[in-house]
Amino acid sequence: MGKMIECQIDSVRVSLTNQDRIIVLKDKTSDRYVPIWIGLFEAESITIALQNIAVARPLTHDLLLKILHQLGARLLRVEITGLVSETYYANLVIETDKTFFIDCRPSDALALVVRTGAPIFVDEEILNEVGIQPEDMMLYDNEESEEAVDEPEDLSVFEDFLDNLQEGGSQDDASNPEPPTNPNPDTDLPF
Repeated sequence: MGKMIECQIDSVRVSLTNQDRIIVLKDKTSDRYVPIWIGLFEAESITIALQNIAVARPLTHDLLLKILHQLGARLLRVEITGLVSETYYANLVIETDKTFFIDCRPSDALALVVRTGAPIFVDEEILNEVGIQPEDMMLYDNEESEEAVDEPEDLSVFEDFLDNLQEGGSQDDASNPEPPTNPNPDTDLPF
């Protein structure tokens, strides 16, 4: 694991083409973004917490947080430590009388972050590998505009995400069906 860079949740987005969910992290020190595809239930759990929606019974992430509190533990931070074959790896850093590093999915870790306010750190190598900067998106747009009109578009879901992110995001990519509520009031998502 290399140098860790603090990030924050920028948005939770939904793909127009396939209804996948994605959570976008933003590097706190620069204008660099990291997209992480997440599952439907984790996306809903994150957006429920971001919007302070009351639920009748505790969701799984609420339950986990209650267990931590009952045991006298607290979430110090989340570390996104690896990316292997398009799968992200993360650790919960939990403190009791000692510090524990618990392997978990980033989506579950981020669902706890929105409930605790714990910081998010991403390995610098991951940011360098998959981080998106506005200049990268502008370069992509320039290359796309040079294509002939009759050539077929071969856009991946990730490229669709880039287009929508630059436009300010009316609806953008994420990971799995059903749109979550919009955690970012600055965007115009219709849910």
